[in-house]
Amino acid sequence: MTRLPRFAERARALVITAFILGIAGLIWHCQQLLQSILLPNGIALSLGGTISFIGLQLALIAIIGAIEPSLRGLAGGLLLLGAAAATGTQSVASPGEFLTWQLQAHILISLFAYGLLSVGAIVAVYALIQDRRLHAGQLSTINQLFAPLETTERLLYGIAATGFSALLLAVLSGFTFVDDLFSQHLAHKTFLSILALVLFGVLLAGRRFAGWRGRRAVYLYLWGFLILCLAYFGSRYILEEILGRSWG
Repeated sequence: MTRLPRFAERARALVITAFILGIAGLIWHCQQLLQSILLPNGIALSLGGTISFIGLQLALIAIIGAIEPSLRGLAGGLLLLGAAAATGTQSVASPGEFLTWQLQAHILISLFAYGLLSVGAIVAVYALIQDRRLHAGQLSTINQLFAPLETTERLLYGIAATGFSALLLAVLSGFTFVDDLFSQHLAHKTFLSILALVLFGVLLAGRRFAGWRGRRAVYLYLWGFLILCLAYFGSRYILEEILGRSWG
């Protein structure tokens, strides 16, 4: 709201209040998540806990991003999504999901990559909305909520580059730490993760060498993210909810 002219006089007080509430919510979210995943025998992540972990990352990035005034509209949306994801902390992992430290490291690296790329997907949709409003000539006070399109695109590519690096590390750690990564119940996850990695790599190469921007780049990012979601959440849902198997 502080980006809208009618709240300009109260912007400072609103910003301070928002930061206090956001940080308090982040601390509560972190405490609840740690209680649900840090168990005596190690880390145990249910599907809901995984979503909550990514939600925590969304909230943290939102609070950091809100330091820049032009990104506060986006930060508000990320905080709402992070709060919704916090409900996943109510899901408790079963004892059968306890894993070795190598697999725990692989999963945490993967979650870090998914969290970053999830933020990028939201930024991509944000950029797409901006682009369509500009082309349609829809100029109003609500545009104050948006950062300049060029700023949004730079943010998107920065997230894509960092997320690509984290995803590459996750794939490499999978080949290192996971026995028989192409076994029947992991083959789809492995193939889709590599395909998503290739798409993000193509996007970054296109940006670097051909100056890609605009809708083509945004759609390519979203396709890569969709495939990544299928790789992790689709595979995990089938394993846990349909086949009744643990991850790993």
